[in-house]
Amino acid sequence: MEQSRFQQARQRIMDMMNMGQDVTEADKEAVQHAIQAAYEEATPQEQKELEQLEQQLTNNQQL
Repeated sequence: MEQSRFQQARQRIMDMMNMGQDVTEADKEAVQHAIQAAYEEATPQEQKELEQLEQQLTNNQQL
């Protein structure tokens, strides 16, 4: 079964969090694009979760 854009974005975010400080600019750009694509079709609840995950990345200085 194909993952939704939200699921793909969430997985990319989680992968990036697990990378720690080994995140490249290309990784950051890929995650930002995935987040933007997910926002387009996300439910309000999914949008809230994306915002929280995005904030975590920002707080960890990974985004």
